[in-house]
Amino acid sequence: MKPLKFFVILCFAIFTIHGFAQDKPLNLNKPERETWFTELGFGMFIHWSMDVQLGMVISHSMVGASDNYLDRYVNLLPKTFNPYQFDASQWAKAAKLAGMKYVVFTTKHHNGFCMFDTKTTDFDIMNTPYGKDITKQVVDAFRAEGLAVGFYYSPDDFYFLYEQGRLISRDRPEALASGNKALNKYVKKQMEELMTNYGKIDIIFLDGREQYAKTELAKVCWKIDPDVVVTRGAMETPEQFTPDQPLPAPWEANYTFGDQWQYRPSNENYKTANDCISKLIDIRAKGGNFLLNFGPDEKGRFPQEQAAGLNELSLWMFINQEAFVDTEPLDIVREDNIWFLKKKGEHTVYAFLVEESWPFGERKIRTINSLMAGNNAKISVLGQNSIVLEYNPDTDPMPTVKNTKVGLEISVMRSHRIYNDRKWPNPLVVKLEDVSYKQSPDK
Repeated sequence: MKPLKFFVILCFAIFTIHGFAQDKPLNLNKPERETWFTELGFGMFIHWSMDVQLGMVISHSMVGASDNYLDRYVNLLPKTFNPYQFDASQWAKAAKLAGMKYVVFTTKHHNGFCMFDTKTTDFDIMNTPYGKDITKQVVDAFRAEGLAVGFYYSPDDFYFLYEQGRLISRDRPEALASGNKALNKYVKKQMEELMTNYGKIDIIFLDGREQYAKTELAKVCWKIDPDVVVTRGAMETPEQFTPDQPLPAPWEANYTFGDQWQYRPSNENYKTANDCISKLIDIRAKGGNFLLNFGPDEKGRFPQEQAAGLNELSLWMFINQEAFVDTEPLDIVREDNIWFLKKKGEHTVYAFLVEESWPFGERKIRTINSLMAGNNAKISVLGQNSIVLEYNPDTDPMPTVKNTKVGLEISVMRSHRIYNDRKWPNPLVVKLEDVSYKQSPDK
């Protein structure tokens, strides 16, 4: 082999190995803390920055923008940001009512605007007409409701590049912490502030373009508090999709309520509460966490569409919250349109019946092939007593369960009136006690 050709191949191999090492996440989360995190199950994500005033995509409008646009973005928008109707306690109470166990708040997105009180820059919430530390209010409010506190932080910083006189980009080496020593030092200092100025932080979500920066910041977090759980940056965090199968380690799927992460006042397409409930069921049945994002408006309020969807989700959780307390995935995720969770240490299974339509007072019979009933098997529908069907005194709504040659047969009626028109569109949850796997002939 010619020397030059050998040298090129060797350099390519070294680069490839180095790149792989850089891209492979470092995970120093304690196993017991990851278990704790997984048991939380459901969280509220909040994307919010000062550019919400105009309803554009959060941060990214700075990339490719003209000098005039950037000048007005950086120097004018902070001067008009005054979310005077912001009330963190309302957010926290709404999250708790919906069965959420933690919050992840955007302390700084890629634009570099800090939603916390920092000594590193004046490009922050303290230098706006509002002038108060929003991050501290979020932390205090969610802690008061007994919810875990998490911070989103991005090491990408378009304002820092702007101040350096550099082209704002996501891909150039000097735009990344690994190729910009000043930026690397800057973001580590901010991470130290976040980890030390707000008490104990439970969760850190590290966004950004490169794994190097996320790993460097994760090290800062673990050094300050070895108990902190780093999600993105250390574990799988699929964005806007759910894996087809359970993952072998703790993971967290994060979804927007609409199409955009930050509030968009027009041209938005919101998910229904039923969509969100279905995602929650699917993700939890696969052992993951569901982080559902909300985007407050420029005044600090959850838009009506988001608040309404959250309210419906809260109602469903009020009825079915038992299915998410001390439960874990079954070895099987689902059978057709029935998903499963099981009570830890018990022979109790929660079956989520995700039907397209289930009229009030209608009985449906379903067979679960992989389960069998024990001698003391019981069946109930969460939220309903299954004794009375309103205005139908001669109807018996009681559910039944029995073994058949092909599996466990359940017969269930929807007899709990939730809406005035009786058209409650969301899944029923059936509780099955003293049930176990049906052994196949080859076992």
